Amino acid sequence: MTSLPSILSHLPAADEVQPAYSAGVLLLVAVAAVAVLLFLIMRLRLHAFVALVLVSLVTALVTKIPFAEVVPTLLDGFGSTLASVALLVGLGAMIGRLLEVSGGAQVLADTLVARFGEHRAPLALGVASLLFGFPIFFDAGLVVMLPIIFSVARRFGGSVLVYALPAAGAFAVMHAFVPPHPGPVAAGQILGADIGLLVLVGLVVGIPTWFVAAYLFGTFVGRRIDVAVPELLSGGAHEPEGSEEHPAPAFGTVLALLLLPLALIFLNTGLNTLGTYEVVDAEATWVGLLRMLGETPVALLVTVLVATVVLGRGRSKADVEELLNGALAPVCAIILITGAGGMFGGVLRASGIGEALAGSLEDVGLPVIVAAFLVATALRVAQGSATVALTTTAGLLAPTIEAVGTLSSIDLACIVVAIACGSTVLSHVNDSGFWLVGRFLGMDVRTTLRTWTVMETLIGVVGFALAATVSVVL
Repeated sequence: MTSLPSILSHLPAADEVQPAYSAGVLLLVAVAAVAVLLFLIMRLRLHAFVALVLVSLVTALVTKIPFAEVVPTLLDGFGSTLASVALLVGLGAMIGRLLEVSGGAQVLADTLVARFGEHRAPLALGVASLLFGFPIFFDAGLVVMLPIIFSVARRFGGSVLVYALPAAGAFAVMHAFVPPHPGPVAAGQILGADIGLLVLVGLVVGIPTWFVAAYLFGTFVGRRIDVAVPELLSGGAHEPEGSEEHPAPAFGTVLALLLLPLALIFLNTGLNTLGTYEVVDAEATWVGLLRMLGETPVALLVTVLVATVVLGRGRSKADVEELLNGALAPVCAIILITGAGGMFGGVLRASGIGEALAGSLEDVGLPVIVAAFLVATALRVAQGSATVALTTTAGLLAPTIEAVGTLSSIDLACIVVAIACGSTVLSHVNDSGFWLVGRFLGMDVRTTLRTWTVMETLIGVVGFALAATVSVVL
């Protein structure tokens, strides 16, 4: 685990970085910028996208970036982040929408419950949510799975929390830890992490984190806090519309579609590793072609095309187009917020605040990965949004990490996961997910704090411990 005191010798020389103010003043500017951002979002209820753009502009002016460079600096940070984020999030949303409408989620859950058995129904629902949570966002995935969860809970009896918390925790883990979800993608792009490797590290950390913090805890607390199955969504398990005309896909088809982008992305990462160790010729045409197919945007594009053919069978081209178009509208705000977070990071890099932060952390002696977790935790607790916490923390730390220049690809991926862990903990009343879970499961605020908030905190803490361990070992 690399600490800042041991690597600050790699920072640029004083004549290479010429900030307008001293390190102390720049740190105060950074603190003030974050405080203003939180005030605008929390107290004035200003949209996070508008608040991030406004604070980025004001920070650029306060740190005396030349007027002629202010707008190019903003656009560079915004555009470079969107270049990858928009593609990944948009394509991932399309895959999730096709699986939802075709009945793929229902098939996945029913098959797993049948194969795992009655006593392992919570585990089956959790595994289904892990798989379904790869391409679909937390709130959308949870809403799709809730009728299935309620149906299983009614069938087997007991508190609905036994079945709901492992599934909700699975969506939370996948949404926070694993691309193509916007938070880890944006943070990875801002920090320069390899997205394919980030997928691998996210899964290595996320799956055991889910098992301990969501499955074991969820079943434990569910057997001690009795919450009846809500009447909400009581119409039974989700049925794909027009099931006779559009039969649901087979379990193997759904599983193959979910594993296809992972396989392609891992192909890229594997060939890259083999090329590094000269096992294969990195300059060979076939290696270049396969690695291109394994680039995350291309892998997701291939999956969208395959899913369109397989899951859209029997539907008109106009219907499929409408489904894909409808998948994009809900993610527009998320894409813009992540782009604005990249803009904020670009301003911080240009202002020299990153080097000032590195100097301050030298005195504290915190390892970079610990600092990443703590900063993200503070932002998460203060303003609630995991996406804002992820992108803002990455923006704050990016100049420091860029200046260090000695962190390995594994270290960068672990730092991104640590930021994701910090942005997950202590979900409370300022987090929309808190109210979403509490209201859908029919819990009052106190019960939601005792269950959902504790589980989210466990996910963050366990995930951070595993990410830090991976960083040390590898």
